[in-house]
Amino acid sequence: MSIQLHNILFLDIETVPQHDGHENMPDEWKTLWELKASYLIRNKETETSQSIYSRAGIYAEFGKIICISCGVMQGIGQEKKLILKSFCGHDEKLLLHQFSETLNKWCSDGNKFLCAHNGKEFDFPYLCRRLVVNHLPIPEILKLQGRKPWDVPHLDTLELWKFGDYKSYTSLNLLAHTLGITTSKDDIDGSKVHEVYWKEKNLSRIATYCQKDVVTVAQIFLRMNGESLIKPENVEIKN
Repeated sequence: MSIQLHNILFLDIETVPQHDGHENMPDEWKTLWELKASYLIRNKETETSQSIYSRAGIYAEFGKIICISCGVMQGIGQEKKLILKSFCGHDEKLLLHQFSETLNKWCSDGNKFLCAHNGKEFDFPYLCRRLVVNHLPIPEILKLQGRKPWDVPHLDTLELWKFGDYKSYTSLNLLAHTLGITTSKDDIDGSKVHEVYWKEKNLSRIATYCQKDVVTVAQIFLRMNGESLIKPENVEIKN
């Protein structure tokens, strides 16, 4: 591989709508959501802007980031380790500030890369948009302006799997199972994050789910590059 594994930061983000329910949105935001939802409703007989509000977290204008989990590799061969760290909280601005500080420090030496599943379409632009909303500077590694496509330090396991075919989307779990990568069974999936956050206020549960996705992204990247996978006992969580 031309990219050193220890120079890649694997990451995943979890997002939710900015309000705990459609009824609690300010009026001006309700109006804006009504317009957005009109393009998202698939079945006008069963869906309304209220019923699909849980999907608002997908859109940076209506959502917010509640967890960023990331991982870096250490060691080589069969003894590779993946060190995980999560940034979670109700205060999105503080969360993003802490992540940005860590990211800038990590990028201070050598050519570094970011890797996520569907990161180029979701994680990376969503991070940039929410940084702007929160009046925070965008870390250099996330910036696209002035860069030629081949100079952008962003890796995407979904893009790697497409091999130039852009007709379909392959989920992280489907790709992992296709490649024979064991994923940790969890009690929640992405569709339940909204409920776990707003009803249970359980950030630790969400962080655990997010960290497991980071492990899966890293394993897929290794598998697609002919590298040995990380042993479960070599995954460490840093506080």
